[in-house]
Amino acid sequence: MALSFFDQFLSPTHLGIPLIALALLLPWALLPTPSGRWLNNRLLTLQGWFVSRFAQQLLTPLNPAGHKWAAIFTCLIVFLMTLNILGLLPYTFTPTTQLSLNLGLAVPLWLATVIIGMRNQPTAALGHLLPEGTPTLLIPVLIVIETISLLIRPLALGVRLTANLTAGHLLIGLISTAAVVLLPLMPAVAALTAVILFLLTLLEVAVAMIQAYVFVLLLSLYLQENI
Repeated sequence: MALSFFDQFLSPTHLGIPLIALALLLPWALLPTPSGRWLNNRLLTLQGWFVSRFAQQLLTPLNPAGHKWAAIFTCLIVFLMTLNILGLLPYTFTPTTQLSLNLGLAVPLWLATVIIGMRNQPTAALGHLLPEGTPTLLIPVLIVIETISLLIRPLALGVRLTANLTAGHLLIGLISTAAVVLLPLMPAVAALTAVILFLLTLLEVAVAMIQAYVFVLLLSLYLQENI
C-alpha cells in the first residue's frame, strides 16, 4: 500500500517511451493564444490581466536592466502554475514533483543571475561573500559559509518546490484512501474525512499557485542582487 502511494511520482511511460515530455507540453496547448482583435474574450482578458499584474509586481523592485527578464519570469510562473494545478486532477502526473526537472529549471536561471553579476559588477558580486566590518580572524570562515550558501540556492529552490508538492499529493492520497476504507464501516466518519479532503484539495490548489510564485520571486531576488 505504501509503495502504491509513491507510484504516482514515477514518470509514466507508454511502450517504453517516457511521457514527461507530453506532460510538459500540455500547459502550452491549454493556454489560449492572444488574438489580433480589438476586443478579446473573457479568458484572454483574464490571462492578460494576470500577466500584467504579475509583471508589474515582480519587476517594480528591479532596476531597468532586470526588466529584460520579464518574459522569462512570466512564462515560468504560468508554466509552473499550470503544471502544479493540472497535477491535482485524477489520473494525472505532476512533472514538478521530480527533483531533476526542478533543478533543471533552477540551476541555469540561478547561474545566469550569478554570471550577470560577475560580468556587470564583479566587485559588488564578490562583496556579498564578505559582510562589511568582519573581523580578520572570521574572514576565511565567512567566505566559505557565504560561498556554500550561494551554491545551495538552486538546490533549495528545487527541493522546496518538490517537497511541498510531494507532501500535498501524499496527504491527499492517504486521506482519500481512508475515506474509501471508512465508507462501509463508519459512514459519518467517512463523510467528515471527505469534507477534510475537499478542504485539503482547496489548500493544495493555493499551494500550487503560491509555490510557483515563490520559485519565480526568489529568482527575481537573486537577480536583484546582481544587477
